[in-house]
Amino acid sequence: MSYNEIPLGKAHRLINTGATVLVTSRSGNKNNVMVAAWQMPISFKPPLIAVGIGKARYTHKLIEKSGEFVVNVPPMKMLSAVWYCGTHSGKNLDKFSLCELNKIKAKKVKAPAIEGCIGFIECRVYSSPSAGDHTIFVGEILSASAKEGLFDEVLDLKKAQPVHHLGDRFFCTTNAIKEVK
Repeated sequence: MSYNEIPLGKAHRLINTGATVLVTSRSGNKNNVMVAAWQMPISFKPPLIAVGIGKARYTHKLIEKSGEFVVNVPPMKMLSAVWYCGTHSGKNLDKFSLCELNKIKAKKVKAPAIEGCIGFIECRVYSSPSAGDHTIFVGEILSASAKEGLFDEVLDLKKAQPVHHLGDRFFCTTNAIKEVK
């Protein structure tokens, strides 16, 4: 078997198949939503997740100021909004209105959650190490919610249809779960 070398700038696409999320933030009276494909759980105790956000992004500024954010998991039927929010800055645009995304009041943070998402995770910044042109915002999970009927022990992938970003303009979803016995 042979292997073809791929450009280093695209190497992350080999592992970049986790759920694509909408990160919401708020500072003062400014709300924003952006797309992040670089996210992961990183600790059980305390419960922590991490999101990589470019230092030049408007969301980066809002999270730095507020110290909190919400990770929203959109379904595939929200792909148009996901694409728009990932290709436009919210610095001078209201992406919530333009994409018809309804804000839900979060339980523990001031940043809003997004109605219609599979679920959302409310976080307070635990740490924020620099990583090249990104900051890894490590969030302590303060509250987590999932739409009724979509999460029991695990996410029901067939019903939920989470968005996965493969790179560039390519997305997919999953629809099967196999339990190892």
